Amino acid sequence: MRKRLSYWLSWLRIPRPFIVPLILFGGLITGLGLYTLYMSKAHTYLLDDPAACVNCHVMTPYYQTWFHNSHAKSTNCNDCHVPHDNVFNKYLFKAKDGLYHSAVFTLRAEPMAIRAKEASSSVIMDNCIRCHLALNTEVGTGMIRYTETLEGKGKACWDCHPNVAHGKQSNIASTPNAIVTPLPESPIPDWLKRLMAE
Repeated sequence: MRKRLSYWLSWLRIPRPFIVPLILFGGLITGLGLYTLYMSKAHTYLLDDPAACVNCHVMTPYYQTWFHNSHAKSTNCNDCHVPHDNVFNKYLFKAKDGLYHSAVFTLRAEPMAIRAKEASSSVIMDNCIRCHLALNTEVGTGMIRYTETLEGKGKACWDCHPNVAHGKQSNIASTPNAIVTPLPESPIPDWLKRLMAE
C-alpha cells in the first residue's frame, strides 16, 4: 500500500510538506460540497414534485399562484417548464436552469418579478402547444414557435391567457403572506436541532 502511495505521489510530484494540507483541503471542499447538496435537497430536483420548487423561498408566490390555478389539477412545474422531447434534454435544461436560479437566489439578485428568459419561454410555449394539441388543431390556433412571436408573426399563448398559470400580477410582493402547503421539511436533523436548543 505504501509503495503504491509513493508511486502516485512521485507521479504527481507533490512535495511531502504539502500532502497533509492538500488532503485536509480536499476533505474540506468535499465536505462543504456534500453539505451544500444535503441542505439544498438536491435529490428532490430529480423528481417532478412541485414541492421541490419551494425549496427556494422566493418561489413561494409562484408555487402558491400555480397551486390555486386550474393547472394544478393536472400539471406540475416540469410539465410546463422543461422540454419533453427526450430525457437527456429534460435533465440538461433542468440543470442549467436550476444552476442559474440557485446562483441568482444565493446572491440575492432576483428581480421583484421573476419572468421566464427566452429559452424558457420557448420551452413553455412548446409545452402549451403539446398539451393542448387537440384543441389547437380544432380551433387552428397556437401552432407557431415562440421565436415567431418575437418576429411579430403571432402571439405567445400567455398574451391571450395572462392568468395561466401564475396570474397576471405574479411577483414576489403579490402574495406576501403566502403559506405554502406542503411546507418543505427542514434539512436539519432532529438531533442537531436538540443540540442547538440546549
